[in-house]
Amino acid sequence: MTESSSFIPKFFESDDYFIDEKVNYFKFGNTYNVFNKDAEQVGVINQKVTGWHKFLRMFLNKALFPFLLEVRDMDNDLQVSISRGWTFWMSKITITDSNNAVLGTIKQKFKFFKPTFIIDDANGKNIAKITGDWKAWDFKIVDGNQNAIGTINKKWGGVMKEMFTRADKYYVAIEPGYAEDKSKIAIVACAITIDMVLKNHK
Repeated sequence: MTESSSFIPKFFESDDYFIDEKVNYFKFGNTYNVFNKDAEQVGVINQKVTGWHKFLRMFLNKALFPFLLEVRDMDNDLQVSISRGWTFWMSKITITDSNNAVLGTIKQKFKFFKPTFIIDDANGKNIAKITGDWKAWDFKIVDGNQNAIGTINKKWGGVMKEMFTRADKYYVAIEPGYAEDKSKIAIVACAITIDMVLKNHK
């Protein structure tokens, strides 16, 4: 653990995140539970949807809508938020911490089932890119120097293999040697909410 890890929330000190969609047929927003490699729940990802958004979604394409995703730990403390304004094409998404300070931005690029996410820090410097095959759920994460630093897929073993039996789950793995700093928060935040971001694009 690096010296810089002292200011990042404990939630982001992990290198393994198992994301499990919570199916709720009576809500417009999505909810995901987050587990560690020991199958212990460590957080929740919620999509916040206002009443007028629910109404307008009956008439307009939801890909145009702004969205807000919140990542909270098991004490219900806000860890990070991911938000996007109204958009008519590829959008820029903002990542903020619990104090509403900008940690980074995400730019989306799509080519059929080959989405790409460019992650920049608060100063606009590129810190990572996530590319992959959405249909096969196989993504690779590289840093600004194109070094492999993580993956997103539906492959897992051990206790998690017994727990995750359905297709609407996925696993985010970050290289243990990656520095625990604000860049990691932004990268992990993008990676663990990737399904919600993709669903909001459709």
